[in-house]
Amino acid sequence: MYREHTIGVVVPAYNEAGFVGDVIDTMPDYVDRMYVIDDCSTDDTWAEIQEYAAKINDSAPETESDSETFSFRDETPEPLTDGGTAFADRVVPIQHEENRGVGGALKTGYCRALEDEVDITAVMGGDGQMDPDILDRFLDPIVDGDADYTKGNRLLYKGYREGMSKWRFFGNSILTFLTKIASGYWKMMDPQNGYTAISYYALDNVGIEDMYEYYGYCNDLLVKLNAKGMKIADVAMPAVYGDEESSIKYSSYIRKVSRMLLANFLWRLKVKYLVLDFHPLAIFYVFGALTTFVSLLGAGWSVYAKFVWGDSLFLRGSISLTLFMTGSLFLMFAMLFDMQVNESKEVQIHD
Repeated sequence: MYREHTIGVVVPAYNEAGFVGDVIDTMPDYVDRMYVIDDCSTDDTWAEIQEYAAKINDSAPETESDSETFSFRDETPEPLTDGGTAFADRVVPIQHEENRGVGGALKTGYCRALEDEVDITAVMGGDGQMDPDILDRFLDPIVDGDADYTKGNRLLYKGYREGMSKWRFFGNSILTFLTKIASGYWKMMDPQNGYTAISYYALDNVGIEDMYEYYGYCNDLLVKLNAKGMKIADVAMPAVYGDEESSIKYSSYIRKVSRMLLANFLWRLKVKYLVLDFHPLAIFYVFGALTTFVSLLGAGWSVYAKFVWGDSLFLRGSISLTLFMTGSLFLMFAMLFDMQVNESKEVQIHD
């Protein structure tokens, strides 16, 4: 336990033989339960998970020690780390019969954590890229009540980005901007970071059963958290990359995630600003987008008429430019209102 809170960690693993065992073995002592999901791997990942799970579960104290754990909490108010466990088995091996992607593996782990009523559930990849020694930095904001969800941020400091290639940084920056718009968390950075932690309350209310199962699961979850009014915290951390190979196919990744972000953005506007409450920024967004789109069509038509029929470009071009400026202003006002509404929902955790 950590500061009187039960801690669970979901470990998604796909073809992580040689890595996932070390992740299990180096998990901090205060972690009560690990949900290690083999997402239908084709290597020895499942055998490795079972081996380490058996070793750790067999060496765990008898279940009668649970009462001792809670009595220790009563004697020492709010200990930093307890080191005990509230569950009989510390490692829960789970195997998917078919590959469901990282998001699907996380959904499985999250659902089990909800069943166990774990106070805080973190996520650490099975590839060993996430430092277990900094897990407490993700837990503290939730324990202190400053956030409902915490996530890593590798983009805050230049020194933390040294392990990230320029191409990966460029793509991450674009996705950061698009996710800011879609989610409403305008201070948030590095939305692709999978090192996260979430409170039981947020996990129970965010609708995890509808979670996106492709690689954009992090972006999807941020949108759902914002729609429910949850607070998030960015935790500064260095980028770490090992010898494992990424299974991401970027051609399909960009297409799927972009489509998902657009759909989620429209859903967030409807739910947060029209259904659960009302704010004119939703109308500003829609009017601005439509006006800008019409202006671009008008500009294209003006150029076509100029070169095909020899019509004057000035009048049509002026109208298109005026519409474009009007639409852009409405979009910028909508973004400004969105920033103001969500300003209190974000926290930055530095070193």
